[in-house]
Amino acid sequence: MSMFGRDPWGGPLEINAADSATDDDRSRNLQEYDRAALSSRQLDETQQSWLLGPTEQKKKKKYVDLGCIIVSRKIFVWTVGTVAAAAVLAGFIILIVKTVPRHHHPPPPPDNYTLALHKALMFFNAQRSGKLPKHNNVSWRGNSCLNDGKSDSSTIFKDLKGGYYDAGDAIKFHFPGSFAITMLSWSVIEYSAKYDAAGELNHAKDIIKWGADYFLKTFNSSADSIDRVVAQVGVGDTSGGSTTPNDHYCWMRPEDIDYARPVTECHSCSDLAAEMAAALAAASIVFKDSKAYSQKLVHGARTLFKFSREQRGRYSAGGSEAAIFYNSTMYWDEFIWGAAWLYYATGNTSYLQLATTPGLAKHAGAFWTSPDYGVLSWDNKLTGSQVLLSRLRLFLSPGYPYEEILRTFHNQTGIVMCSYLPVFTSFNRTKGGLIQLNHGRPQPLQYVVNAAFLAALYSDYLEAADTPGWYCGPNFYSTDVLRGFAKTQIDYILGKNPQKMSYLVGFGDRYPRHVHHRGASIPKNKIKYNCKGGWKWRDSKKPNPNTIVGAMVAGPDRHDGFHDVRTNYNYTEPTIAGNAGLVAALVALSDKPLGIDKNTIFSAVPPLFPTPPPPPAPWKP
Repeated sequence: MSMFGRDPWGGPLEINAADSATDDDRSRNLQEYDRAALSSRQLDETQQSWLLGPTEQKKKKKYVDLGCIIVSRKIFVWTVGTVAAAAVLAGFIILIVKTVPRHHHPPPPPDNYTLALHKALMFFNAQRSGKLPKHNNVSWRGNSCLNDGKSDSSTIFKDLKGGYYDAGDAIKFHFPGSFAITMLSWSVIEYSAKYDAAGELNHAKDIIKWGADYFLKTFNSSADSIDRVVAQVGVGDTSGGSTTPNDHYCWMRPEDIDYARPVTECHSCSDLAAEMAAALAAASIVFKDSKAYSQKLVHGARTLFKFSREQRGRYSAGGSEAAIFYNSTMYWDEFIWGAAWLYYATGNTSYLQLATTPGLAKHAGAFWTSPDYGVLSWDNKLTGSQVLLSRLRLFLSPGYPYEEILRTFHNQTGIVMCSYLPVFTSFNRTKGGLIQLNHGRPQPLQYVVNAAFLAALYSDYLEAADTPGWYCGPNFYSTDVLRGFAKTQIDYILGKNPQKMSYLVGFGDRYPRHVHHRGASIPKNKIKYNCKGGWKWRDSKKPNPNTIVGAMVAGPDRHDGFHDVRTNYNYTEPTIAGNAGLVAALVALSDKPLGIDKNTIFSAVPPLFPTPPPPPAPWKP
């Protein structure tokens, strides 16, 4: 039987039924072919692999086909084995590394500025008055002058314990004392990250709070208007041969004081009140995260500044004792300084309008050159105000109506920075390189550290504003030059001077051992020395029994000479105002790869320009 189908070539296509055999049948038929006949033909390897049985395959191949490349089997096996052995070895090494105890490399030692910073902050612990906290860490100090205010029936302020002693005596001078708190607060606002990296942020804030809390006691801080403020506690006038026991005639440990400590009130003291307002306003920014406390500081600052504007006058006028020790030359600079800080603390533009009033700048000496132009001190805040307001122009640029005076202050800041450089002759220098900002007068270091701080800070301002430098006339100077000036001055204080002596007590191997300081010079031996009984310690040639770590002494003379004599305060007496500037300069120069905090100081400042309206809705036909 056959089946026919259509042949595509036109003829019948015959398909035998026998051809419908299964594939298995065909496979068996294929085995019956003459294998010798097949082998007589030359077949390639692929054909042989099809036709020859497994027992008749050739020898094992010498090459391995990897698809994209053919390699020798020996090389292939060797390579795979090597990789496997390497993997096992690597795993073994990793296992050893994981199981062996690690030896961590110690961090690099802190730079000299950070080491000095730790010590300089300790000085404030030694200067604390009142009931000391447990963590004060000055073994030879204790509670002192707990009856300040109570013992003077003439004052309405009965709780005046606390605060800081000004220097080697036990007087609390509020004019330089509040300046010290302002400077410390400024440095923390700008360099909080550096303080934190050094492990000193909480310590610095604690020092500021101790001072701010005390200043809140020196006036009616809960009122909106006041008519008086405390200017100082204690007296020290020994002129005319007075033998009345006081803080200069007597040489006693503060813990042993038993003589009267009068309270001096002031009813017309624009300079003092404005400086205290600046201190509280700056501190309020430091403590901005503690809302209730920050607002309390701001309220006090507002009240003080209002009083300073309404009751015009110098706190040291009229033959007051303050004129002997901390005489204020004017109050116009404090008006600018206080207004600038209150603007940053509140964002109220009325303070900015006041700070940028050309009349105030004129009275403060911004447009005339004096021998002390460019010198920041407890008495003259103009240079600090110019730098502080230049910051506003660099980062916020508020424009009209403030631009004119802000631009003037910015230009004047550049001129001041030029005056610090050795190529200019605005200030002389000692042979050892110390700039003579007080023109050869005693106690130079307190002015030097303030200039070093401003120079380092302004260089950081320029860098943060992506400005590589500034012009002094036709010459351009990089920010590194400013920082270099600051470093040379602080290095001089830390020991790179002709005396080879560190003027920071406790830093380095050689430093003053006869510091003019009552508490440090009298041993803590459970013996109470009376007013004159302590004179033997004052006049002793022996080193102080207590090291007042971190105290920056008054400094050398204009010939780089220094006499380590306890009775000569022009060489060996430290002050909190001087140490505040030193702390600020040290943190600014510390070698941490951190710049200024650009934004915190503006945290209370609202946007200077209105927010643009939202774009209109998409147009629909």
